[in-house]
Amino acid sequence: MTTSFDPPQETGSPLDFAIDQQSRRTLETVRRAVANRDAVLAFQPVVQSDRTSRAAFYEGLIRVIDETGRFIPVRDFLPFAETTELGRQIDCLSLSLGLQTLAEEPSLRLSVNMSARSIGYPDWIRTLRDHLLEDQHIGERLILEITESSAMGMPGMVRRFMGELQDHGVSFALDDFGAGYTSFRYLRDFSFDMIKIDGQFIREISAHPDNQILTQALQSIAHHFDMFTVAESVETADDAAYLIDMGIDCMQGFYFGAPTIVPPWKSPEAAAGRH
Repeated sequence: MTTSFDPPQETGSPLDFAIDQQSRRTLETVRRAVANRDAVLAFQPVVQSDRTSRAAFYEGLIRVIDETGRFIPVRDFLPFAETTELGRQIDCLSLSLGLQTLAEEPSLRLSVNMSARSIGYPDWIRTLRDHLLEDQHIGERLILEITESSAMGMPGMVRRFMGELQDHGVSFALDDFGAGYTSFRYLRDFSFDMIKIDGQFIREISAHPDNQILTQALQSIAHHFDMFTVAESVETADDAAYLIDMGIDCMQGFYFGAPTIVPPWKSPEAAAGRH
């Protein structure tokens, strides 16, 4: 029983309070930056296993810029923003930057990230529709990446949306495959073009039998449904060699190139056929 002499109960530690305050400041900085379109894409190559010297396509990863010109780490805001209006605005900006890049570089194929929640967001749909109407071929070079957890949260909406966009040539990738709790019943009903196997199974795969078995199982599931496989977070030559021998279709990671805001296809190395 509480008496008048009992001390008040604390609702959180000073550290929790400081972290909460910092998160609020970071989100406010991100809101201002997104409103001002202060962001760029960083491009990371995805290579085919039988042709690793050239990128099959690039993933465009959004980088938000603060008032000092520094990049705000994605981990500092995306987990908080993902389910909010700000998350949808970030998706809009990322899509807009990606479509603009595709329009400027006719030979490029590019993937950009999205949340399933953006399917019902008018500004995001308008951005996509306007570019598809302006250039009827641009969809053939666009890949939309949806995380496993996002897609499985609203499978019916995602499935219908994918069917409509694939009629315009747009491809879809299921990102972070294996990281969540995929219902294979839903996966059977989807028509993803590619599956990106989560990096937790790929890192040090050449030395870890558990990762080898799990990755082989995920690859087998993907191939059964006629989906290409992409191994994320490939960081060493040994891991790349193992994945190639295993029969993975594509690879992405620091071993083949870190994300860079300088378009790699414009570099002298790219002209010579190297990263």
